[in-house]
Amino acid sequence: MKTIYKVAVALLVLLTAACASGPKFNTVESGLSPLPGGKARIYFYRSTALGVGIQPEIYLNGAVVGKAVAHGVFFVDQNPGNMEVSTASEVEKKLTFGIGAGETRYVKCAVGLGVLVYRIIPELVDEAEARKEIAELAYTGPGNGLPGK
Repeated sequence: MKTIYKVAVALLVLLTAACASGPKFNTVESGLSPLPGGKARIYFYRSTALGVGIQPEIYLNGAVVGKAVAHGVFFVDQNPGNMEVSTASEVEKKLTFGIGAGETRYVKCAVGLGVLVYRIIPELVDEAEARKEIAELAYTGPGNGLPGK
């Protein structure tokens, strides 16, 4: 029985360590920099701990902008135009969309079950749904260990 307890505690510690840490988004949002003129903002978030050990890098137009960390959210400001978001876990998944100056888009890093492991699937989400999901997530942007622009 003690062995089962020790394994359960170790698993809980491992899962907790793999989730994002940092202040909740709704507590830091008002202090975030405003969108610069002529730019577009893209939020990336992962609202579930499912597949917590899988935290692939997120690529935007071929450049790494962060990681798909469970219960985390961050944003990047980009020049407007066509965007391609991709993640690579078991299989590379891509999302393409256009964005204009002054616009904001939300990309959810959904989790799906692959053949061998979980995979991260980028999905474009409407603002109303995204705002509900990101409020209580940990802000993992600049100053919290992940790159942000």
